[in-house]
Amino acid sequence: MITFKDVSFGYSDTSVINEINFTINKGEFVVIMGDNGCGKSTLLKMINGVLFPLEGSYMFEGNIIDKSYLKDNRNMALFHQNVGYIFQNYEVQLFNATVYDEIAFGVRTMGLDEKEVDKRVRDCLRLLDIEDLADRVPFNLSGGEKKKVVIASILVMNPKVIVVDEPFNGLSMHYQEEILMLLKRLNDAGKAIILTTHRFDQVRDVADRFLIFEDKSIKYDLSGSELKKHKDIEEYCRLL
Repeated sequence: MITFKDVSFGYSDTSVINEINFTINKGEFVVIMGDNGCGKSTLLKMINGVLFPLEGSYMFEGNIIDKSYLKDNRNMALFHQNVGYIFQNYEVQLFNATVYDEIAFGVRTMGLDEKEVDKRVRDCLRLLDIEDLADRVPFNLSGGEKKKVVIASILVMNPKVIVVDEPFNGLSMHYQEEILMLLKRLNDAGKAIILTTHRFDQVRDVADRFLIFEDKSIKYDLSGSELKKHKDIEEYCRLL
């Protein structure tokens, strides 16, 4: 589904990531870990087509994702329907007057009739248990509620891949657990989940796979079961 081959990226004379290689398959739950500044957020932006490799290639479902490919509006629309991205600073993704309109925005741009839009929005409100927030102003919600609204605005597009940058930051433990369980349910339903986090113990028993950065490259690419056999790497992950 997703393949990075010899990908490098940087700004001017500053290297951010070097010679990244991995493949993520349909329905995998992948956690990306590493020190601050190692390139995790940059990698997520590349997966979502916000940034592009300076060297190497990124392929999604057989297509090379670059500026040329996404310059075609049809390609761009289809790509962003299939790959949903939730920023670490997720509040910047909220810009509508009500929660309902926030969730409806993406599918309305797809040209769906309002009956189908309403069905999808109501389904997402119900799935995230935020039906009572439908008429609220997004900016007035708590951090956990805002995060759920942003997730709903992505889910309404029915993407194949959900990319989340530091999903637990700034949330109460209650909302951290809710978000993690929601991501697990979505993964069980067949969606690929890709997230970054420093909270190894929260995701240790949930993820299928761990990509672990060191020195701007992926040093370890281990399944969850393989990682548990390496206590030294587990301890390193806890210290990140």
